Amino acid sequence: MRRYGSAVLLLLVGGAVLRISLFSELYLRYVQAALRPYLVISGSLLIVLGLVAAVRGMRQRDHDEHDEHEEHEEHREEGAEEEAEHDHGHSHSHGGPRIAWLLTLPALALLLFPPPALGSYSASREEAQRAAQGVGTFAALPAGKVLDISVAQYSSRAIYDTGHSLKGRTLRMTGFVTHGSDGTWYLTRLLVTCCAADATISKVEIRGDEADGAPQTDSWVTVTGTWIPKGKLGTDGAWPPVLKATQVKQVKEPADPYDKR
Repeated sequence: MRRYGSAVLLLLVGGAVLRISLFSELYLRYVQAALRPYLVISGSLLIVLGLVAAVRGMRQRDHDEHDEHEEHEEHREEGAEEEAEHDHGHSHSHGGPRIAWLLTLPALALLLFPPPALGSYSASREEAQRAAQGVGTFAALPAGKVLDISVAQYSSRAIYDTGHSLKGRTLRMTGFVTHGSDGTWYLTRLLVTCCAADATISKVEIRGDEADGAPQTDSWVTVTGTWIPKGKLGTDGAWPPVLKATQVKQVKEPADPYDKR
């Protein structure tokens, strides 16, 4: 079976990549949606290469069996001792060390048990990272009784917008829950530029009567409320921004767990 090691590894990795990109939306936990076609192509190529390696292994096996049969017939005439010595040497001429099969375990784990999206642990490590923006006037927000807005957009406008475009607006955001000290909790979202490795945090402190009884850490909620000004624009005192909640509703984790600007 050693000759099939590379084929098995290629097929497992290719199958894992196709599983998360072609047959599900799990790839969104790793990269942006625009990269999906490249994952599908890469997974397909790995599958093709794995099949090619498997076919070559089968042909090599048939070739070796044919050679062994001819050698066996030849050695029968030369004596049992020479035949035994040749077979001993030939048995060690193919394949790599058995430990190489351990390389299939990471691919098998990705195929069967894909890791969850980044959550509160990653958010706690990234609190000091914020978008490098300057204070200024932002574009006007769309009209509407209730405006759906991302956590990143809310955070940017609350901290940097001299036009106070959030003032008087009823806003609705979705994110996961992280906890602070003294019962404080935050609506949090990780912002991905390219892939999960460059994720940065956006979070909003939730206050008000509806915020009493903080939801469980890492649970997903949709919060509706109004902006509460805090600190001087563009300074650490304005971060994290605050929202006075009028409604907190628990929801399922979205297919794409990461935020967009």
